[in-house]
Amino acid sequence: MSEFNSIDDLIPLVSVSQHNIALLFANYLTSVNIHAKVEQEGGEYIILCQTSKLDHAKDIFAEFIADPYQEKYQQAAWNSGEIADVNDNSPSLIVSFKQQFFAHAGWVTLTVFALCWLVFIASLFGISSTTFKFYSNLSWESFIDSPMRILGPAFFHYSWLHIVFNTMWWWQLGGSVERILGKGALINLFLVTALFSNLGQFIVTGPNFGGLSGVVYGLVGYVWWYGWLAPEKGLMISKPIIGFLLFWLVLGYVDVLPVNMANTAHLLGLVSGCLLAAVNIFLMKQR
Repeated sequence: MSEFNSIDDLIPLVSVSQHNIALLFANYLTSVNIHAKVEQEGGEYIILCQTSKLDHAKDIFAEFIADPYQEKYQQAAWNSGEIADVNDNSPSLIVSFKQQFFAHAGWVTLTVFALCWLVFIASLFGISSTTFKFYSNLSWESFIDSPMRILGPAFFHYSWLHIVFNTMWWWQLGGSVERILGKGALINLFLVTALFSNLGQFIVTGPNFGGLSGVVYGLVGYVWWYGWLAPEKGLMISKPIIGFLLFWLVLGYVDVLPVNMANTAHLLGLVSGCLLAAVNIFLMKQR
C-alpha cells in the first residue's frame, strides 16, 4: 500500500453528475487501498484519486460504471459509514436508520434478530423462564438426546447492553453475508459458530450462559478472512473494527471487566468463523 501524504497526491479521475455515484465509487477506491476524494465543481462532482494509481483507478471505474449495483460497491459504502443509493441525486449519510434497516438485512438476519428480542422482552415479564431453564439445564445426556438444544443459549441475553451490542453486530455483519453470499451461507454460518461456541463454553464452564456473542465473533472471523482471501466478493470489515473486537476479547480473558464474559464462546466462535471462511473459499476455488 502506498502512503498518502497530502492533497497534492490526488489528481482528477472523472466527473459525474450524481453526488452519490461519486461517493459510492470513491468509497470503493478507498476500500481497495486507492486514496480518493470527491469535490464539487459547478453542477459536477469530480472524483480525485492518487496520481500513482490513476491507471488502475481508470480500469476499476470502467467496471464500476457498467454495473454500479454490484454488492461490493454498496458494501464499501456501509463499511465507510456512508450509504449511497445510486438512484438518488442527493447525498445520503446514515441519518435515517429506519430506511436502511430492512434494505440491509434479509429474512434470515431479521428472523434471528427478532427471535433474540422476543425472547429478551419475554424474559422481562418472566414468560421465558421455563424455556430458559430447558436450554440452560444442559448435560451430556440431554445434548446427545437433542443436539439442537446447544443452539438455544444464543437467543438468551441478560441485559439491554448485552442484547443491543450483539443484535446490532448481527444485523450489520449477518446482513452483509446474506446479501452478498446468500441465505444458505448465513444459515450455515449461524449453525456452525453457535454449535462450536456454545458447546465449548458448556465444556469449560457448564450450563447457565447465554448470548449471541459467540456467533457475532464467528461473523467477525468469517467476514475478516473472506475479505482477506476473496476480496473480489466485496465482503469486508475494516481493520479498526477487527482491532476493537479483538481487544474486547483480550479484556475478557484478563478479567478486568465488571461483567462475566463467555470467553470460550467468543474465542471458539472467532476461530470457527475464520476456518469456515477458509473452507468455503477453498471449495469455491475447486469448482
